[in-house]
Amino acid sequence: MTPADPFLAAALDEARKGLAAGGIPIGSVLVRNGEIIGRGHNQRIQCGSVIHHAEMNCLENAGRLPGKVYRECTLYSTLSPCPMCSGAALLYGIPKIVVGENVNFQGPEAYVRSCGVDLTVVNDPACIEMMRQFIHERPELWNEDIGV
Repeated sequence: MTPADPFLAAALDEARKGLAAGGIPIGSVLVRNGEIIGRGHNQRIQCGSVIHHAEMNCLENAGRLPGKVYRECTLYSTLSPCPMCSGAALLYGIPKIVVGENVNFQGPEAYVRSCGVDLTVVNDPACIEMMRQFIHERPELWNEDIGV
C-alpha cells in the first residue's frame, strides 16, 4: 500500500528506510513549492541519539535555511509529531503539517492547531499498520522512543 499523496508516500519510504536499518519506522519530508527540500527518518537507534526523531532528522537534513523558507513549507510525517518535533515546527513557523496517522500515537495536535498551524491527519492505512506492527514486535524500542 502506498498513500495517494506523493509527499506522504515519500515520508513512508523514509519510514521504511529507518525500519530496514534497525530503527523506528517513522519518516518525514519537508516540502516547499511542491518540492521536497528535506527528508529524514527516525535514527535514534542508529545514531544513539535522543533527538533524531524523523521530523528533527528531516529538518537537520534540509540544512540551515532562512526563516522565511520554513514559513512557506509543509511538514509531512508518517506519525503524529511528539512534543519535541511539534515544538521545532512551531519554532520555525512551519504553517502546515500533514500527519500520516495518529491512531498509534497522538502528539500535542490540539496545541499545535491552537498556535495557528494547519494540521491535517490522514490516518493512512499503510502508516497505521507499519507502526502498529512495529509497536507489537518491538515495544521496548517504542517505549524508549516516547520516553516511557
